[in-house]
Amino acid sequence: ENFTSISEKMKPEELVDFINKYLSFMTSIVLEHRGTLDKYLGDSLMAFWGAPLEVENKELLACETALLMQEKIKNLQTSSASNSSSQIRTRIGIHSDDVVVGNIGGQERFDYTVMGDGVNLASRLEGANKMYGTSIMISEATYEQVKENVLVRIIDRIVVKGKTKPITVYELVGLNNNIEDENKLERIKDYTNGYNSYIERDFNSAKLYFEKSVEKNPSDKLSQLYLERSNNYIENPPPKDWNG
Repeated sequence: ENFTSISEKMKPEELVDFINKYLSFMTSIVLEHRGTLDKYLGDSLMAFWGAPLEVENKELLACETALLMQEKIKNLQTSSASNSSSQIRTRIGIHSDDVVVGNIGGQERFDYTVMGDGVNLASRLEGANKMYGTSIMISEATYEQVKENVLVRIIDRIVVKGKTKPITVYELVGLNNNIEDENKLERIKDYTNGYNSYIERDFNSAKLYFEKSVEKNPSDKLSQLYLERSNNYIENPPPKDWNG
């Protein structure tokens, strides 16, 4: 996140050193959780589970990888001789789908990679985090496979670029039976209550819940967004066929 701003504060040699450390750090977490590194894309990386060898609990492994990445990223600071260290953030998108996997490319050079609509959707989810202020966004297809093991909060029903059918997306908060993660979920309970009221078109109740959520968590962009939406719908109610 904000890679351009970070890179502007560094000399070229420092930037290369930082990116190498970052990608090495993140790659090791993927490999430790039986993922396959697909490629590096500038300051980001792409990984998948289930090929070349089948892997059990693919979705859960991917979620555990993402959570550990967010935990460990706190230890990775950007620094230079002229700048004090600053905290960095990263965004992650996770989706489950059937895709094509194999050697793709020309006769002289090719990559072992995955292709398909599911790959594009995962990339869209990563980018959508920016709008909602979230760090890990998972699709409903992934959620259905891990709902007994993870803690989430619903984000929205969205139609991503290039698609026509809306999907429900969730923020991955943590793992079940983890006290610290369960406490995180408890702290955003007002948001959950507000979202439920919002979907039921009770925008006045939703507004009160989101106001409490923002008061408790001033930096929670998601609560701020829904507070604005609720205020808008109080003034301008949505049509009868509105579905969120």
